Amino acid sequence: MEEKSYKEYLEHITTFIFDVDGVLTDGIISITSEGELLRTMNVKDGYAMKTALNKGYNICIISGGNNEGVRVRLRGLGITDIHLGVSNKIDTLDEYFDVYNIKAENALYMGDDIPDYHVMKMVGMPCCPNDAVAEIKEISKYISHKQGGKGCVRDVIEQVLKVQGKWNDSFDAKYA
Repeated sequence: MEEKSYKEYLEHITTFIFDVDGVLTDGIISITSEGELLRTMNVKDGYAMKTALNKGYNICIISGGNNEGVRVRLRGLGITDIHLGVSNKIDTLDEYFDVYNIKAENALYMGDDIPDYHVMKMVGMPCCPNDAVAEIKEISKYISHKQGGKGCVRDVIEQVLKVQGKWNDSFDAKYA
């Protein structure tokens, strides 16, 4: 039996779920002398998430990390389902699916490390950045050519919207 192309899974995606550290960030944390933890995020990832929201897609963030700056940045993009400081990602994902009546096969989850393993097995489209750990790459239906924090989120969102015919129509005519 022939294996499905990952693009066939993209046709049915309505929901994007992302980890933070190693996916939305490069996984490096800078620590100030006051003990504040600083992360950087890619502006192109932010643009893609905002575009997806504007097109009616669901976006959920589930992360073990708990940084208020991350929450502020994501809220600024219009994301409201932000779950930080999560110790049990499976329960959080189950609850999210129940609240919004989302089917697992319509969800894409991008993770990069062992804490994402079990939740990635719960969705129709598990994927990861190209610098994810081996165990995560093994269960991913798609491995982005981009690294965490370097455009991997933009990569998967853009691919889903293109497959569904919703990417190019997001451009304003004056920029054509």
